[in-house]
Amino acid sequence: MRVLTAALTAAVTAMATTAGAYDPEPTPQSASVKVEPGVSKGTGKLTPVAGAGKLVAPLGVDPACPAKIKIGMRSDARKASYATMRVELDPPLTASRPMLTSYLPPGYQVGANLLVAVPPGTPQGTYGLSLRTPDHTLEVPVEVVPVDGLDNGGNLALRRPVTASSQHVNANYPPCSVADGDRSSNGWAGGNGWNDATARAWPDTLAIALGGARQISRVDLYTLDTERYPASRYGVRDWDVQAQVGGQWQTVAQVRGNTAGSARSDFAPVTADAVRIVALASNGANDYTRVIEVEVR
Repeated sequence: MRVLTAALTAAVTAMATTAGAYDPEPTPQSASVKVEPGVSKGTGKLTPVAGAGKLVAPLGVDPACPAKIKIGMRSDARKASYATMRVELDPPLTASRPMLTSYLPPGYQVGANLLVAVPPGTPQGTYGLSLRTPDHTLEVPVEVVPVDGLDNGGNLALRRPVTASSQHVNANYPPCSVADGDRSSNGWAGGNGWNDATARAWPDTLAIALGGARQISRVDLYTLDTERYPASRYGVRDWDVQAQVGGQWQTVAQVRGNTAGSARSDFAPVTADAVRIVALASNGANDYTRVIEVEVR
């Protein structure tokens, strides 16, 4: 079963669009489609699935960081076949793919990320996302809301504008992805996480505008950290946390010698309209700055 899964994943990945690697070291690949064992119910049907009951798509965010939802389909057929699911989205919203197609043995399921873009000027409201197989249709509502209308869970940086000192171009490392609410390193090089373009050159900076004056007292930073690419070798080691107060940047916290995937910085409350990470060193020989997420509270 494990060998079959690996072979199927390799075959599907070869057909899928994947993020490229950057030099000088190999980079984790982020396959757009993944085939894995599921639980067959023996009904002979193809069932669409989604990773959430609804998708919240904020207005006015950087186009490089659209809303994202996991979609897929499960084969309950009695024999292997090619399976296809159509993806339909109410305009003016646009989806990253019009369909999902994969070879599926009985009991297997396929999953992929669906990116949903909200054009400027889109009215607020609820739009429809339909996942259609020959046997079923799954409806997923898409709620378009302004950034100020998001339930940010107390994270003042969520979906706010981000600027960076540089951006590596060999894969997909948009600065805006550090404020998209996804702390996972699994999407590294595929749109989730920022990598600078100046190896062994410091400092690197990453600034997040907070949409107005906000009282803050905590910043959490998540750096690249997976089993293959641990933070102790690939993550950010040293950085300053700065707050923009009255138009001036002030250092409110410092982190030194970090080897973990995340670090929390607490400091005396200040009223700031932006937060900046000033990266000073990373772990590993090639010394890039790799940040997955920044949260401000």
